[in-house]
Parts: sequence; C-alpha cells; structure tokens
Amino acid sequence: MSDSRYAKLADLLVSHSTELVKGERVLIHTTDVPDAFVSVLIQAVRTVGAYPILMSQSSRLVRQLILSGDQAYWEAEAKLAIEQLQTVAAYISIRGNVNTLETSDIPTDVMRVYQAAFGQPVTDYRVNHTRWCALRWPNPSFAQAAGMSTDAFEDFYFDVCTLDYGRMAKAAEPLRELMAKTDRVRILGPGTDLSFSIHGIGARMSFGQRNVPDGECFSCPTIDSTNGVISYNAPTVYAGKPFSDIRLELKDGLIVSATSSDTTSLNEILDTDEGARRIGEFAIGYNPVILNPMRDVLFDEKIAGSLHFTPGNAYASPGNGNRSGVHWDMVLIQRPEWGGGEIWFDDVLIRKDGLFVPDVLQGLNPERLLG
Repeated sequence: MSDSRYAKLADLLVSHSTELVKGERVLIHTTDVPDAFVSVLIQAVRTVGAYPILMSQSSRLVRQLILSGDQAYWEAEAKLAIEQLQTVAAYISIRGNVNTLETSDIPTDVMRVYQAAFGQPVTDYRVNHTRWCALRWPNPSFAQAAGMSTDAFEDFYFDVCTLDYGRMAKAAEPLRELMAKTDRVRILGPGTDLSFSIHGIGARMSFGQRNVPDGECFSCPTIDSTNGVISYNAPTVYAGKPFSDIRLELKDGLIVSATSSDTTSLNEILDTDEGARRIGEFAIGYNPVILNPMRDVLFDEKIAGSLHFTPGNAYASPGNGNRSGVHWDMVLIQRPEWGGGEIWFDDVLIRKDGLFVPDVLQGLNPERLLG
C-alpha cells in the first residue's frame, strides 16, 4: 500500500471525522494496526497542532483479559477509561482484528459481564461526550471475509473510506428531513412485514464523522410500536460468534421469537438484559461502493440498498430511551439480487428494491452518488 493512501485516510480522520484543532487532545485506540499507519496518523494530528494519546492493543490479549476479568475488574477499568476520555476532545478507534472470531469461545455469561460493566458505560460516555470515529483496518483476514484478494481488498478499502462525504451529506439531507417528520414506517420483503413508528424521535445522517466508511441515515422506533416479522439476509458476527438467517418476530416493541443458524446463542445474547429484546435503531444504508456483506458491521450496515434494524441499546440522539449492553446492527439488503423489498413512510413508497423513489431522494441512488 502506498504512503499516499495512508496520508489521505489520516487527513480525513483528522480534518473531517474528528475536526481536530490546535491544542486539542485525541485518544487513538488501535487493535492489530500496523505501526506504519499509526505513525502517519500521529503526524497528521500534530500537523494541525493537536496532541495524540496512543493506546495500542492486541485482540488476542483482549480475549485473555475478558476471560480472566470479573465484574469488579471491569467496573474499575471502566472508571479509568472514562477518566481518560474526560481528558480528550476526540477519540479515534481503529481495529484490525486478525481473526474476527477471536472471542467466539468466550462463554456468554462472561461476555455479558464484560459488556455490562465495561462496554456499555464506556461506549455511552464516548458517544455522548467526545467527537469520535471508528474504523477497521484492512488485512488478509478482512479480505477473506469479503471474498477478495488482499491487494484487491486494499484498493476497495481506501476507495470506499475516502469517498466525497460532503457530496453524500448534501444528497442525504432530504432523507434526514423526511425521516424527522415521519410517523409510520413499514418494511416489506421476503419473510418481512414490519411496522413501527418513529414519531418524535428525529433523524441523523452519517457522512464520515462517526464511522469510516459511512453512508446511512438513522432514527429509532418508539419503544413499544414495533409489530411484525423481519428476516435478515446478511450474515453477521456478534460477540465473536457467526450468525446467518436471523428472523425476529416482534409484538408491541418486544422480540418475542428469534431464530437463526445458531438459535441458542442468538437468544442467549437477546437475554443479556431487559433492553436487548427491544429495538435501539432503524437506519437506511446507501454507500454506493459497498455492495455485499463481509461480516463486519461498520461496512455491512452501509451497504447500498440496505437497512439495519438493531436490537439493544439506543444512543441518546436520536433514541427512544432503551438501554442495553447489546447493540447489534442486523442488516437486510433489499436490492433485487437479494430478494428485493420496500420501505414506506406514512403510506408513501420511499425505496423499492434498493433504489429511492421520490425525486428529492434520488440523489442517494448509486449512479448519482458516484457521479
């Protein structure tokens, strides 16, 4: 990979994603990321006069910490992590997991303690009190999950991560405005007929300032409004465990039935706490370069023609007040080759088979976004 691609991505993270300015401090949190890129990122931070704080980890060592920790340990670690976050203006997380299933053998009850005592409180603080950005790093394992050679995947990765996010934001603003004033949503497709309200919740669009890559507009169902069934067609990994063919049935906002390729593990996760069986996010994805799932949520939730409907924690803005140690972005792709589908807002067809229908939203269709 050329150094120019490192520099372009580092500049995006500093100038666009976190908007660092002189005198600010940023926590750079890396897991299995090459020193060569971290060095370029540090230089980019210093170029604008900001100060980098570095925390570097290994996914294998994190696994061992989770296995050996208990509630008291993780509560103490959470306190320290939040105290550190209180000293910075921004947070950049880069994860290059060599093995996406590294934590697959951690018992569910052990992972539950880790998520409740450490993961949720630290994430909640970071999301609500810092300018943050999260991204993955391309490596052979990631390329394999995407079904691509390492070289081809690196080209894809840097192309998708450094899109013209200003253009995307302009095209997405009408969708954000429409979602913000929408009451009733209906989602239709093979094995899917789901209805809910987003009245009064609001909406936000994402364009490279929180996730890289990006390309989604999100809201949240009101807490008790969801009824029906949704069948997801994108495979997913959660807590180190692989899942496919997830089907959820909801009644008055509560997941009352859940099946998948691993129904037992799915329901164990959904039983993590009371909020795990309620929905914390509804989002529409439209990144024109990401077409197929690769079992990495930061990419898969942005797939062109997709949506995600998320059991678990609802972040504060916008949110419905649901709290959980779980936040699982399950993805449904609605392009024709994936079975098609429709999204309706207040009885108006908004998207059909992955393409936006109203004239005001057609700027988000792939051929328009790619120009």
